[in-house]
Amino acid sequence: MPMYQNGEVDPALQALEARQDEILRRLYELKAAVDGLAKTVTTPDADLDATTLSQGSTASVFTGTTDLDSLLGKDLGALRDIVINANPTRPPLSLLVLHGLLCQKYRVLSSVHVHSSVSSVPPQLLSCLGPRHADSYARHHFQLGFTLIWKDVPHVQMKFSTQKMCPIEGEASVARFLFRLLAAEPRDAAAATQVDGWIDTAVFQMAEGSAKERAAVLRALNSALGRGSWLVGQELSLADIVCASSVLQTGSASSAPPNVQRWLKCCENLGYFSCISPLLP
Repeated sequence: MPMYQNGEVDPALQALEARQDEILRRLYELKAAVDGLAKTVTTPDADLDATTLSQGSTASVFTGTTDLDSLLGKDLGALRDIVINANPTRPPLSLLVLHGLLCQKYRVLSSVHVHSSVSSVPPQLLSCLGPRHADSYARHHFQLGFTLIWKDVPHVQMKFSTQKMCPIEGEASVARFLFRLLAAEPRDAAAATQVDGWIDTAVFQMAEGSAKERAAVLRALNSALGRGSWLVGQELSLADIVCASSVLQTGSASSAPPNVQRWLKCCENLGYFSCISPLLP
């Protein structure tokens, strides 16, 4: 850089260099934003955008250091986008719990939208992913994009990496996908099978079953929880998240047997379910 004879840097040149650095920084942010728009341009139309980010205050038991590249493959885009369509008449509570856990493990840019097929949405559903984040405009600051769209759909739909449009349908399947991002699945085949069994029970018998089927599920849960604090293994698993969400969503908590009541209280004490409390019937 040119200097005066006394060795001092020309102030005008210093100012010019500072302006160039600022222009380069803004160009980088603009490129990241354009990359993000290119990946989400095919997202269904939304009339309301409430960009949010959940900041969990409770330390997660999921403390793995798994690299996202090893789970999802390398991605040259600005952000890895997860887009979920869900019906506001039946919020996918288990996915909201998993969103909170993901926010404790990764930097997650979350947003809530309302599709034109839905006339209105309660305020608590618009803020279900937490308060707005100050840096939400800078997509390159985040590792995952988590977009929830309230839409008139018969069941939960998820698309990961909107350029490829790989659809996953059903709350249970989406929950399995999100939980795998936490790298907390049981390595034991028998335990993994038990988890799958409880998830199927929660979805097909508790959430979608008759009153008689729900009562049978509560009895089965009470029996299993009489042998341990959690459904599978010694700590919270996806089985607990999906089953507890189904019990709470169906309004069965108040009439649940003692072991189930204790188990639900344990879930609440961990803090993972605080995000869904405002949405319960």
